[in-house]
Amino acid sequence: MRPVVWQPPRPRRPPTGAGSPALPPLRLLPLDGAGPEHLALDASGNLLTGVADGRILRVDATTGRVEEVARTRGRPLGMHLLPDGRLLVCDAYDGLLRVDPATGTVETVLTAAAGEPLNLCSNVTVTRDGTVFVSDSSRRFPLHHWKGDILEHSGTGRVIRWVPGSAAEVVVDGLQFANGLCLAPDESFLVMAESGAYRLRRLWLTGDRAGATDLFADRLPGFPDNLTTSRDGLVWVALAGPRNALLDSLHRHHPALRRALWALPGALLPDPRRTTHVQGRDAQGRLVHDLRRRAHNYHLATSALEHNGTLYLGSLVEPAIATAPLPSAPGDGPGEPPGVNGVPRGTRSSGGG
Repeated sequence: MRPVVWQPPRPRRPPTGAGSPALPPLRLLPLDGAGPEHLALDASGNLLTGVADGRILRVDATTGRVEEVARTRGRPLGMHLLPDGRLLVCDAYDGLLRVDPATGTVETVLTAAAGEPLNLCSNVTVTRDGTVFVSDSSRRFPLHHWKGDILEHSGTGRVIRWVPGSAAEVVVDGLQFANGLCLAPDESFLVMAESGAYRLRRLWLTGDRAGATDLFADRLPGFPDNLTTSRDGLVWVALAGPRNALLDSLHRHHPALRRALWALPGALLPDPRRTTHVQGRDAQGRLVHDLRRRAHNYHLATSALEHNGTLYLGSLVEPAIATAPLPSAPGDGPGEPPGVNGVPRGTRSSGGG
């Protein structure tokens, strides 16, 4: 453990007068395995996910029927459906895989970039021309010690660009636990979650700013995990857990305190508080939906996928996929101007709030 001192920013307050509707009660689609960490949707409207024992599952979103379509040797995390029906799957231990749900075939396609192995392959997205972007969360800690990276705050995460047939290159480095990735609808930029810094960063892919990075949303109230883009262009962010005042305090003080905490048995390290929290943000990073509820039956939500007015949630630990109807933001009713949680669009907060 080599802790780095930093000053965590205060969470950004919502716009004045903004009322956040609660996330509606969740309906669970039980699985015969735990940890559907990320979700994808196939051409037939079925959900695809990976669970902790290495299996890739296909789940009927209506009936809840579960079918195993493939089995990996490790821990599948992020995934992206390719136009030919195959899946790119991030395996936390084996790198980037290509999975054929029709045959169950699993092949490894990327294990290193810039001379370094993928230590914690986390999330993947693909442009229309076939360019692959992959997040490698930490050079220092494997998945089963992910809390160590958050505690240390040494910033060894990276995002990799790979064109099949070419060498993979690192396009963004020094990220604080690089996690979810998603593309703007026009593919002008890539959004990247930095779980350990409570923020989303943006990598410009086109135009005069191509190759530059800036903030998409910062001072988030929790740890951003996986990202998805809806058909209408909203970026959905799953906040795996809320900010922890003790952790923020430890980051501000002498590293010895964090080294002492890390020396404790893993079972004694604090877990994220039990909440379920997702946000939807527009193409400028502005808050559109802020949905949360106390996690009586579902927590550590790591993925939020919107489809036909329904939110589907994945979790690092739960033995189910959760679903809920997407509530309308106040002010978005018939005959009313579109709004953000009751705030007209013209008065939204700026700067990713």
